[in-house]
Amino acid sequence: MTLDPLPGDLYHMQELLDGPEKEIVGRVRAFLEAKVAPIANDCWARAEFPFDLIPQYGDLGIAGLAHDECPGEKPSSLLTGFLAMDMARVDPSMATFFGVHSGLAMGSIGRCGSAEQRRRWLPAMGRMEKIGAFALTEPEGGSDVALGLRTTARRDGGHWVLNGAKRWIGNATFADHTVVWAKDEADGQVKGFVVAKGTPGFTATRIENKIALRTVQNADIVLADCRVPEADRLTGANSFKDTAAILRRTRSGVAWQAVGVMLAAYEIARDYAVEREQFGRPIAKFQLVQDLLVKMLGNATASLGMVVRLAQLQDDGLYRDEHSALAKAYCTSRMREVVGWARELMAGNGIVLDYDIGRFVADAEALYSYEGTREINTLIVGRAATGLGAFV
Repeated sequence: MTLDPLPGDLYHMQELLDGPEKEIVGRVRAFLEAKVAPIANDCWARAEFPFDLIPQYGDLGIAGLAHDECPGEKPSSLLTGFLAMDMARVDPSMATFFGVHSGLAMGSIGRCGSAEQRRRWLPAMGRMEKIGAFALTEPEGGSDVALGLRTTARRDGGHWVLNGAKRWIGNATFADHTVVWAKDEADGQVKGFVVAKGTPGFTATRIENKIALRTVQNADIVLADCRVPEADRLTGANSFKDTAAILRRTRSGVAWQAVGVMLAAYEIARDYAVEREQFGRPIAKFQLVQDLLVKMLGNATASLGMVVRLAQLQDDGLYRDEHSALAKAYCTSRMREVVGWARELMAGNGIVLDYDIGRFVADAEALYSYEGTREINTLIVGRAATGLGAFV
């Protein structure tokens, strides 16, 4: 199968996908263009989630590909990367929704759950009949959450009692299964718990007035003597190292999303420059406009090359923390430049949703911060480069 070329894929990176992978990417790309693109601006403006699309996402058969409990041939990291890129190229909000569900929530269960737990939860999540969320960040804990986790878990017979608060938890207002990370009062170690929707003591309140990823339903969570059965404690999650292993993998997905945002911004700006006329000619004929487009294309091309190589390292079992940390820090920084240049090229039309780019400018700010800030990822890479940790 051949894929239609992407204007921003100057070096034809998508040709590295094999035939079956191209078929999956082509099918997902067609769905995104037909179903998501037409409603993306409206959903973003109203800060409302298109729940009717969830079954259609499930029909794509991609959420559970990475897990043995779900049907389908296991995907390469290159395939999952391109899927994240394509979703973000159309709508970063929906890319985030999908990443939280399939990467963070399902990834936590897949890596840290027992065989029985994986069989119990993953098949329905893979069909997207049940939706997941991932609750780690807290109101007073973001970058320091590894050492400063305040949510507690106390064993009480056959149950665990959770107390604390979480913030910025995507999907949590409607998720069926929320993976909550809490510190065991007995041994001080971080453990993972799957909290079912409707559990007494679990309250999720939508965060209002966001200026980025407005379609994503982020929540403040309060856990007040929330009782979770021992059977719903992830048996393989026994320290923050287990949590970090999930984040290491999903961090690379954010780098792919950043590439998708860059490709979208470049395409929007390029098409606008070719059609928009000033001084009797298309603005694409002006040297300064071409300079902006080439800088955008350069950032996107360099970043795409980086994440493609990262995917190869992942598939070969050779990647380390610093690989995904550098990709996330670099690609999201370049993304901020690209969306800014696109808005600059489009002048006043760049700040209204009618021309699409305004949504990407705003959403880029969230991608830049989540899954580890640039500063924290810089320190991870710096430690690897020097052998010396500079964390406070």
